[in-house]
Amino acid sequence: MQRTLKAAIGALAAVAMIALTAVPASAASASRAKDSDAAYFVMTDVTHEQFVVRLDDPTEIEHARDLLSGRTTDRPHVIGRITSRTAPYNPRWSYHLTPSTVHFFDFAIEVCDATIPYVEEHLDEAGGAFLPGYVWCDWSSRLVKEISAVQP
Repeated sequence: MQRTLKAAIGALAAVAMIALTAVPASAASASRAKDSDAAYFVMTDVTHEQFVVRLDDPTEIEHARDLLSGRTTDRPHVIGRITSRTAPYNPRWSYHLTPSTVHFFDFAIEVCDATIPYVEEHLDEAGGAFLPGYVWCDWSSRLVKEISAVQP
């Protein structure tokens, strides 16, 4: 029992660390970016489903474009905090990633890993034991393309 409690506390501490490091100080100004400054990318995962991610931070947009062009292979996976409602640019899913929290990673802890459809199927459980802090880090995520315009 004590060992399980220590493991749970350790996992929550790790998620808190991800949540803190996933939102840099520039996130506040990036969240106020105009729609014209936004870029939209399609990601997929091991399930081959597609999910649209909006990026507002110029540094993250540049990194995403570098991943797609092959200029880098560093930090290829997507991490961010989910919002449990449909976004106009991602109408197929009942959730989206809050643009100011979207970043890229190489490695993350297991507690935030889930596939695109698994998040959809278990969205009502998110924020608790499933995706604590609403932080989602699909380990098999990868960008497949940038889309120039998003039709609502």
